[in-house]
Amino acid sequence: MKSVRDFQLRGKRVLLRADFNVPMDDRKEITDDIRIRTVLPTIGHIVGEKGKLVICSHMGRPGGKPDAKFSLAPVARHLESLLGQKVTLAPDCVGAEVEGIVEKMAEGEIVLLENLRFHKEETANDPSFSDQLARLADVYINDAFAASHRAHASVVGVAERLAEKGAGFLLQTEMDYFHKSMDEPIRPLVVVVGGAKVSSKLGALENMLAKVDRMIIGGAMANTFLKSMGVDVGASKVEDDLLDIAKRFIDAADAKGVKLHLPVDFVVADRFAADAVTKTVTFRDIPAGWMALDIGPASTLLFREALQDAKTIIWNGPMGAFEIDAFARGTMAMCQAIASSHALSIVGGGDSNAAVKKSGEERNISYMSTGGGAFLELMEGKSLPGVAVLER
Repeated sequence: MKSVRDFQLRGKRVLLRADFNVPMDDRKEITDDIRIRTVLPTIGHIVGEKGKLVICSHMGRPGGKPDAKFSLAPVARHLESLLGQKVTLAPDCVGAEVEGIVEKMAEGEIVLLENLRFHKEETANDPSFSDQLARLADVYINDAFAASHRAHASVVGVAERLAEKGAGFLLQTEMDYFHKSMDEPIRPLVVVVGGAKVSSKLGALENMLAKVDRMIIGGAMANTFLKSMGVDVGASKVEDDLLDIAKRFIDAADAKGVKLHLPVDFVVADRFAADAVTKTVTFRDIPAGWMALDIGPASTLLFREALQDAKTIIWNGPMGAFEIDAFARGTMAMCQAIASSHALSIVGGGDSNAAVKKSGEERNISYMSTGGGAFLELMEGKSLPGVAVLER
């Protein structure tokens, strides 16, 4: 896979696929610009090399038709403020008018195309749509790790049509960190998996079992594993159709000599609400009708000890409903335990990143991935279509 550094960019039209799908408030103000800031090094390199930079991205799910509330106009304004130079927002992402704007670009100029998903052909990886995007570029650079698990036109189709194609600095960094943690880890390698559903992470769990030394499972998905062992988890969230699979997974971990850590106590509540009645109980004492919404202090201590001598830690998924303060303590403790370790620590996007930010431990994590879905697919052992097309 070539890097953006490998190309002579002066005077060339460079189509950069970024992921500027950023959260905004009711006033269309960007509330978290990390996905923009992480692409700035690539943007700076292309502009510095006097390339004609054409940036494309999606925003939200407008359903394949133009919708003003999903416009990239706020992103264009924010980019201008960060870069200190003009960013022209094109009225569309394809078509004669857009081609005309790109044709008139000067070296070092930046044009941001309007939302790719205003066209249903983007997500369908439509050949004609890919052809139109390719007409805008001499060089294609993918720096949208968070979108690289999707075989869309701007991720795969256009890359197939351009001879000069490669990765931006963000995509390279994401893949390098994952390679360090999974393919050539310094051991012990400990993976921490949480979140709501076993079904969404079963592939990752099964693939990681062949690679890790220890595995910690928390969050609501731990309930399914405990129930498969005959534990009464009350009204806690459980995937009953996966009980047999969960039990077989526990047996497989034992057979492989992988130490599997499950919660031994919980913070339980009589209902899922911030003002619910709560108490801490062992995993065998969850009252009927109550639900486990966070790991308890004994589990926190157990998990901290399991991380103590780790040299590589991968974390994907919170330990409880951390959005509500009453059920956040276990996840915050996990953030602090990982942040204070001497291990290479990689956090896998989405809710895990949000938890780390809430804990204030961002600076003490080795790397925080920008893509939850893409990161999870790598954990499953899959290749990312957006990366594979650059390697061909």
